[in-house]
Amino acid sequence: MSYEFLQTLWFVLIAVLWIGFFFLEGFDFGVGMLLPFMGKKDTERRTIINTIGSVWDGNEVWLLTAGGATFAAFPHWYATMFSGFYLALFLLLAGLILRGISFEYRSKDPNPKWRNTFDWMIAVGSFLAAFLLGTAFANLAQGVPIDENMMFTGDLFTLLNPYGILGGATAVSIFLLHGANFLALKLEGELLERIRPIASKLWIGASILSISFGTYTYFAGFWSRGRIDPGIAPIATIVTLLAAGYFIQRKREGWAFILVGMNIIFTQISFFSMMFPNVMLSSADPAFNLTIYNASSSFYTLQVMSIVALVFTPIVLAYQGWAYWVFRKRIKADPKSLIY
Repeated sequence: MSYEFLQTLWFVLIAVLWIGFFFLEGFDFGVGMLLPFMGKKDTERRTIINTIGSVWDGNEVWLLTAGGATFAAFPHWYATMFSGFYLALFLLLAGLILRGISFEYRSKDPNPKWRNTFDWMIAVGSFLAAFLLGTAFANLAQGVPIDENMMFTGDLFTLLNPYGILGGATAVSIFLLHGANFLALKLEGELLERIRPIASKLWIGASILSISFGTYTYFAGFWSRGRIDPGIAPIATIVTLLAAGYFIQRKREGWAFILVGMNIIFTQISFFSMMFPNVMLSSADPAFNLTIYNASSSFYTLQVMSIVALVFTPIVLAYQGWAYWVFRKRIKADPKSLIY
């Protein structure tokens, strides 16, 4: 295997890790944001939490793995992004910590005020994480100020530009819809009937924001800066989302969930296609772009990582697939069957 092949391979693998994270953690974030609004009483809220209770922490591992793979395969990319986006990533971490603590401590005390506080912490943490991730990826697509020393020269407010904010809002809307469709697959009875009209309304908002974001991206010329033409992927993001609305209206939750998931996948394929071979674009000067060539680890490091990934990745995927299979059944709001 050549050095260039390994650099390209690890760019693709990191893209796959981010795709997996957004697909899986996307509905986690959506469920978390919907929790205080969907559940009218404690039993209902516990039921909603139980839909993701067995998988949410495993889904977050995809984020850790993506970050670890970036650090090992492209240390300059990791250093520039994590130092430049430091405050944004700190807030992201705070949101994830809020969620994790709340899932674990919510049921330690039956006091309604205690549980309501943690329910809102789950919602706020989920929103914060979703919005910041969408903002960060939008800024990576647009380009950020990087100098000749691979140093980010902006600050948090540099990231809070119109395109970045629109990217964050779009991510929140898509994750809300993804979470609503997941709940429609996992719930039954009154909660199922309650989530269906909510999913229809969320689809309208997600469609408007997604089309607006795609239009902005196209007319800003961001599609044409990478070596790879994203082809039909950007179009597929819109088509799959619009098609999801058809199945939501006909209460075909399985197809709706799959199509919104495909929207997330095609969005990430479009993003990484228009970036390659860049990993971070400099708005100061294209000559300062970070690429898979000037930001990567040594040939030997990538070679060893490839062997390790070849051995352990199928094991991890098999285990996570087994977990979803074991907890595949619908959940009803019955206090006797709920796990606290």
